[in-house]
Amino acid sequence: MSTLTRALVIGSSGGIGESLVQQLTLSGRYSQVFAVSRSLPTFPVDGVKYQIMESQHEEAIAEFCQKTAHPLEPFSLVVCCIGCLHGRFENGVQVSPEKRLEDINAAQLQYYFHINTVLPALWLKHLEPLVRGTIAANLVFLSARVGSINDNTLGGWYGYRASKSALNMVLKTAQIELQRRAKNVCIVSYHPGTVDTKLSAPFQANVKPEKLFTAAFTAKQLLSQLDNFSASHGPYFVDWEGKTIAW
Repeated sequence: MSTLTRALVIGSSGGIGESLVQQLTLSGRYSQVFAVSRSLPTFPVDGVKYQIMESQHEEAIAEFCQKTAHPLEPFSLVVCCIGCLHGRFENGVQVSPEKRLEDINAAQLQYYFHINTVLPALWLKHLEPLVRGTIAANLVFLSARVGSINDNTLGGWYGYRASKSALNMVLKTAQIELQRRAKNVCIVSYHPGTVDTKLSAPFQANVKPEKLFTAAFTAKQLLSQLDNFSASHGPYFVDWEGKTIAW
């Protein structure tokens, strides 16, 4: 029987998600790569199992995880790339990082928390059957250094900071529970750095060229760290260099 495991990328239509799907497929480490997103990529990768679904509905998340889980075909890696920083969204909410207290408004805060905290938490709730077992498995969630309470020295960006901090708390709390019931699972909160994608595009002006990464680079950096993670020492909050970030 093959010792290869399966991998899943959630939010695979973004820059980092697409790069992860490509590199996971080329790595040869996985018997099957799954990719979940709201739409198909422009250039689908051969052999990848794409699932078009709306993560806004918990029922769809639960159904996907139930159908995909198999005791003889474990997942050793799940990466959740869901997140938002700015833009106008389908419900008419205009989201942009706040520069001062006067910029805070309820609709924007609610959207930040819904996308950056609630949706990843719902996926986390239903992912356990995919990864629980005897083979070491990593659950990786894209977070951000600005979600560190201890590392906050600049202020601003209230909604984004707070929603990523809340995500980190969800992940840290879940690791405690999984150490009792899914001891093979390690949770990782990953800061990819400033990546040249639509998410960071309006905020790149003051970023040094050597600190603006391609999506392919940050995906490669994440995958190179996977063997360093251990469920018994999780959760981890690390950056693209593998350096620990204070919670």
